[in-house]
Amino acid sequence: MKLSHAVALGRHTLRHAMGAIPLALNGLPTGPHFACDVGARTPFSPRLATVAGLLEVPEFGANPGGLRMVVYAPPAAPPGMPLVVLLHGCGQDAVSFARDSGWIALADRLAFPLLLPEQVAGNNRGGCFNWFRPDDIRRGSGEVASIRQMVVQAVGGFRSDPKRVFVAGLSAGGAMAAALLVAYPEAFAAGAVVGGLPVGCASEVAEALSRMSHAGPALDPAAWAERARRIGPQTYDGPWPALSIWRGGEDRVVDPANGELLAGQWSALHALASAPAADFALAPHVRRQVWGPIGRPVIEMWTLAHLPHAWPTGGDGAVGRWVRPAALAATTEIARFWSLAGSLAPVA
Repeated sequence: MKLSHAVALGRHTLRHAMGAIPLALNGLPTGPHFACDVGARTPFSPRLATVAGLLEVPEFGANPGGLRMVVYAPPAAPPGMPLVVLLHGCGQDAVSFARDSGWIALADRLAFPLLLPEQVAGNNRGGCFNWFRPDDIRRGSGEVASIRQMVVQAVGGFRSDPKRVFVAGLSAGGAMAAALLVAYPEAFAAGAVVGGLPVGCASEVAEALSRMSHAGPALDPAAWAERARRIGPQTYDGPWPALSIWRGGEDRVVDPANGELLAGQWSALHALASAPAADFALAPHVRRQVWGPIGRPVIEMWTLAHLPHAWPTGGDGAVGRWVRPAALAATTEIARFWSLAGSLAPVA
């Protein structure tokens, strides 16, 4: 049962619509406030069974990467809303990461759905997306192709605006988000990478581990851009998605210098100078650099001096696996950068 068959939008809320088709829930309880345990095949913490609005979609295409498709439907969302894709890091599950990072709360507040792809142990024992494997990041192949199929299914089922599809990820999920943006640049308006790496920096496990510890190789931005173009559409001449990059000064898992390489790669894709157009110190130990028009940049890079390898949730934010309180909340600032809601004020 496809998501488009399960979600009959219109005047109904998404949650009512999803609860109306039992087969789409894989036999799980339905109703206006259903609590869908997405752990039917891979165990999740029992507390996640209390999260209403979750749905596992077992059929969404050929799924060459062998991933799981989970979606989150907020209590109410009209057609034409954005779709946000969130890619978890190693050792995380999709749902708890979406909750702890604040994306579920923001989806409820702004009434947009979430697509939560999830890795399976058969692909990677650490639960990491295989961002370094050429067959998993090349357009039309492996894991990126699976996520693209999920996006098509979710956009049709939720009747999302196909021009406002966004993707964000942490660590391995961040590196995969960047790969997805270059594999399918026409499918995404913008992305965000937290604690990730540039596209094409590694092609096997040992090299991936090396690049996590020591950013490289030493290439100029044009060469990095060429590595990215190799995995995407060879004749693509349209606009590249905007990108928000986040790195922590105390990251001991992924060398923060990878953020600089990613910014250089993306500036070359956008045909911009490698040096930022502006550099702001917005708060103690918080730095924001931007490329493109200062008022509406196409690339931004945040550096949080005291952030370890984690998704920053703000001063009183959640604590979870690879999620930590910090000087500001990445979720809010990324939503602002993507123009998801004008009511989200930027950091002072």
